[in-house]
Amino acid sequence: MSTKPITRVAIVGATGHIGQVFAQSLLQTGQHRVTALTREDSQGKLPDGVQAVPVNYEDDDSIIKALDGQQFLVITLSARAPQDLHGRITAAAGKAGVPYIMPNAYGYPLSPESVKDYDTYGKTILSRVAEAQNGVSSSVTLPCGIWYEWSLACGEQWFGFTINDRKVTFFDDGARTVSVSTWNQCGRALAALVSLPESGSTPALADFKNKEVPINSFRVSQRDMLDSLHRVLGTTDSDWEIRHESVAKRLADGAEELAKGDFTGYAKMLYGSLFSKTSEAGDFARTMQLANDILGLPKEDLDEATKRVADMVAGGWVPFPGI
Repeated sequence: MSTKPITRVAIVGATGHIGQVFAQSLLQTGQHRVTALTREDSQGKLPDGVQAVPVNYEDDDSIIKALDGQQFLVITLSARAPQDLHGRITAAAGKAGVPYIMPNAYGYPLSPESVKDYDTYGKTILSRVAEAQNGVSSSVTLPCGIWYEWSLACGEQWFGFTINDRKVTFFDDGARTVSVSTWNQCGRALAALVSLPESGSTPALADFKNKEVPINSFRVSQRDMLDSLHRVLGTTDSDWEIRHESVAKRLADGAEELAKGDFTGYAKMLYGSLFSKTSEAGDFARTMQLANDILGLPKEDLDEATKRVADMVAGGWVPFPGI
């Protein structure tokens, strides 16, 4: 291993919401050559400076060829991607000799002991991390909590907000705090991580082999979010329709909706569980040592992040294009 930073980074999903931020943050360092693996029929727009390599994801040899010579692979897959695709990509990365893989596991810090038998989300995340540890590659996992912009902009089933309609559903009393990260903070974290020396002095990239690199932006409640929206939009509680719903009801409704084939029911279940008073994972930044200082991440302004969300929603942002 070199005492210099790695330079060659590949991204799966570079045209997606977080993938674009990752690519742009890496390019801004001026140290990294960023390669995007793209479907042969992709119509997505890549940031200027990213090299596109068309890939047939049905052909493992095509993936291996695209990853040849890469030093770090970042995987960002859509929730609707085929279930076996993550494992096939990580296996191909091992055959291509990629030393490091950041798996598609950007939620909350997890350990095998903390994941219950019924927790399908937790089991999926753990399996993706295990797939990245393929005998050749090492995993480097970036647990960051819930993405703030995505979750606030997506609608009622996520953080409970429908911003354009000025409606919010508070889970229980709306005061439960959770740990969240902005897309920009995640991008800065990745860029700082791969800009470390690969080995030698500490901190180094190799220090994080098969480990988590937990980060966050804010610890916020729904009440905090609404107050921030008030400051950004110039509104007060009287301008909003505020209702309350128990976490228990939200979980039950989400399970029922999911059983009927409504995928947003999954969002209700996931987010409801994190806002539950029994959830330890929801506010991991309260008790866990974070990598923010090691990576030199800045303190962010909540209202600036909230304004980005408000602008996204006002501009007609679409979370699931084509659906």
